[in-house]
Amino acid sequence: MPQIIILMGVSGSGKTTIGKLLVEELRRDLSRLNNWEFHDADDFHPQANIDKMSQGIPLDDTDRKPWLDAMRQAIALWLQQKKNVVLACSALKSSYRRQLFVDPEQMSIVYLKGNFELISSRLQQRQNHYMGAYLLQSQFDSLEEPNDVISVEVSQPPEAIAHQIRSLLKL
Repeated sequence: MPQIIILMGVSGSGKTTIGKLLVEELRRDLSRLNNWEFHDADDFHPQANIDKMSQGIPLDDTDRKPWLDAMRQAIALWLQQKKNVVLACSALKSSYRRQLFVDPEQMSIVYLKGNFELISSRLQQRQNHYMGAYLLQSQFDSLEEPNDVISVEVSQPPEAIAHQIRSLLKL
């Protein structure tokens, strides 16, 4: 049965780094019959959203609709194709998570949780990304922390977080 794992959290929480590490770890496990892929939700944004964020303007729900629709379609296709995927996606609001959660039997959401100071310091070190540290407060303001998903503290090293996620999901 295919598995889709959504790593959610604010920008700078480590979704991409941890997602890629998790996929590498799962691929190295030779006992796995199904390979794993990594996808980043940023790749599903229309250019207008990227332009807006590059100018320091937070997205609203109208901006996010085509982005969420594109990801939902991709998730449905991955499940139909029986692919195993780790998707790094902010999914800040519960309504976004409900829209993306196509099949609870084959999907898991992992919340990468961290405090503002830690994540802000990470974003200030990040280079060449359209999502600047100045938008972080708007992400925390929009965040509806989930209480019905796996939650992992991001103050640990990324490798330890990837291993912890694998263990918690029993992969």
